[in-house]
Amino acid sequence: MNSLARIFDNHAGDYDRWFDEHDDVYQAQLRMLRAALPDSDRGLEVGVGSGRFAVPLGIHCGIDPSPALLRIAKGRGVEVALGVGEHLPYREHSFNVVLMMTVICFLEDPYRVFREVCRVLLPGGTLVVGFIEKDGEIAMQYRHEKTKGRFLQFARFRTVDEVSRYFNEAGFFSVSVIRRSRGFCVMKGQKQ
Repeated sequence: MNSLARIFDNHAGDYDRWFDEHDDVYQAQLRMLRAALPDSDRGLEVGVGSGRFAVPLGIHCGIDPSPALLRIAKGRGVEVALGVGEHLPYREHSFNVVLMMTVICFLEDPYRVFREVCRVLLPGGTLVVGFIEKDGEIAMQYRHEKTKGRFLQFARFRTVDEVSRYFNEAGFFSVSVIRRSRGFCVMKGQKQ
């Protein structure tokens, strides 16, 4: 287990509790994601964490490298898999929507993850990515927060242009910014 996975695993309760303590931020992010997500009967969240986003957004499957966070997600009713986005343990064309919520800042090889997501999506399927923008207000604020800062010390924030390139180079089309607020951005693209 790498240092990042260990931090999430050792502090899973703190990570999950943060959303209760910052419900206004959590609800705002849920609203932004809902605006981008199509109805889905078969969805996956890459980096599902504790299931905080998957469950209210109707996404039933999730993958994460933290066993402790997966236990929480499973308790919320998410069908979980231990693993990473670079090696998704699913067949081609398994899902019609994939969500990645504040995950890309922790990825060593975003291109590989986007390609893997493209592989498991059905043709015409949608990838929705919520992320903290590089040099945005939220990135600066969270780095100094005790709980968030513990996790974000490992983060590498990306720009909208960088994330657009990940989408495009992985074979997605109709890539667009759905909403942006204070340095938090939601984008989506479709698989051809």
